[in-house]
Amino acid sequence: MTAVSLTLESVSFLLPDGRPLFTDLDLRFDARPTGLVGRNGVGKSVLARILAGQLTPSTGRCLRVGSVCYLPQQVAPAAGASVARVAGAQPVLDALARIESGSVDPADFDAVGERWGLPQALANALEQHGLGHLSPNQPAAELSGGELTRVALLGAWLAQPDFLILDEPTNHLDRRQREALIERLQHWPNGLLVISHDRALLDTMQRTVALTAFGLQDHNGGYHSYAVARDQDRQRAADALDRAKVERRRAEAEARTQRERLDHRQAHANRAGRDANQPRILLGGLKQRSQVSAGKRLHQQAENLASLQQEVREAASRIEHRDPLALFAPLPAAASQRRAVIAEDLVLPFGSAGGHALDLVMTGRQRIGLVGDNGSGKSTLLQVLAGQIAPASGHGTVQVPFAYLDQRLTAIPAQTSPLQHLLDANPQAREAQVRMQLAQLGLSGDTATMPASQLSGGERLKAALAHALYRDTPAELLLLDEPTNHLDLDAAQALEHALRQYPGALLVVSHDAAFLHAIGLEQRLEVSPAGWRLTPW
Repeated sequence: MTAVSLTLESVSFLLPDGRPLFTDLDLRFDARPTGLVGRNGVGKSVLARILAGQLTPSTGRCLRVGSVCYLPQQVAPAAGASVARVAGAQPVLDALARIESGSVDPADFDAVGERWGLPQALANALEQHGLGHLSPNQPAAELSGGELTRVALLGAWLAQPDFLILDEPTNHLDRRQREALIERLQHWPNGLLVISHDRALLDTMQRTVALTAFGLQDHNGGYHSYAVARDQDRQRAADALDRAKVERRRAEAEARTQRERLDHRQAHANRAGRDANQPRILLGGLKQRSQVSAGKRLHQQAENLASLQQEVREAASRIEHRDPLALFAPLPAAASQRRAVIAEDLVLPFGSAGGHALDLVMTGRQRIGLVGDNGSGKSTLLQVLAGQIAPASGHGTVQVPFAYLDQRLTAIPAQTSPLQHLLDANPQAREAQVRMQLAQLGLSGDTATMPASQLSGGERLKAALAHALYRDTPAELLLLDEPTNHLDLDAAQALEHALRQYPGALLVVSHDAAFLHAIGLEQRLEVSPAGWRLTPW
């Protein structure tokens, strides 16, 4: 294994407004395959770009041993770019073309280096990775998101950098392509860092590093073992907070009792002093000594309470805040008996299913996972059922109130806030009630009043769910297209929990096997060139 490393030394990064994104990070990434996890917005992609040398930290430094290749989550080629450009091969191919035309410029020979066989290697790689229908000179604009990702990945295989950093590499890949990528990465010979929310991929890593509000947490093992250890740490922190609160309440009660006793004794002493036949100066001295003694005890109690309060604050600071995600969506009793979807001789206008017709009846509480390769027609079926496009033949209709959440969540107007969007859909509701409903889904405070265009993907998803469930006529069917695409792991698991509570019907498209298994699906509807197949989950 190549002796490569990326080392962070007291690395901090400040946002343009001066707020710290993260501070004082110290860690060495060695050649072990490593998964980098953390919540959306915590700075994983920024950290990856610092490790790759694309960004300079605000303070500290990053030391690199070996060459580094970084692939971002969104492969966005420049206008006019070719397939070869996306694969990172264009400079070498251009230099080779100039040399073949007679160039003797040393810069061209330096650009080629040892890669004289790159044209054939690129053609072979495209063929081997199921992309043989693409040519190196083909415009990248003609490629799908999944094809762009796969071309960029094969470019990395060809370049063989000492350290490969992948940012959400499975986002646009279907199940077969994800499995192929995992298989390829398990044989990657050099350093590897993967940012992902794909639990199957993360479980193949030898090491997991979590970027949190408290810094970097290093765990030796894949994601599952990390998650078990993290949950145990969270439980220990919560238990420590509970113990600190109990001890504080006990001390507060003891202090109140002690003050009451002192007050009672002082009142008794005052009464006894008035009745006693003793010189006034002697009584005054006794009273003063009693007050001094009481004052010391009260001062000690105050110090003890302050110390206990500090323990509570410290225990609370060790608990990372997690947004709630709760659904309270009562549906009419008759909803479970209704036919939610009816498809008869339905032929899609696009997709690899070709002319194969679909016949399907979904009842009011049926939960189906829609699976298949990219381009097979999964999203197209949802669009047909949602009434957005017409079928090639036959018909497919939804018989109940429903909500269609596409991958880009375009149903939410860009300049409308979640609060206003929900108030518009439920004019009879009070604003306080709507705010509470949004808060239960993790949209509270300023987030509820921000324009949708300024929200994260996870926040837009929550706003769309709120609109579906808390409008005048709640959705009895959810059509969900890749709902976890832009969610971090905590948010995806919170969504799983929320959908398990949902009492209506579900038709869900996803390549995330762990997510599909977690939401209580009953059946699998698979689409392929051979047609449609409905089987038990």
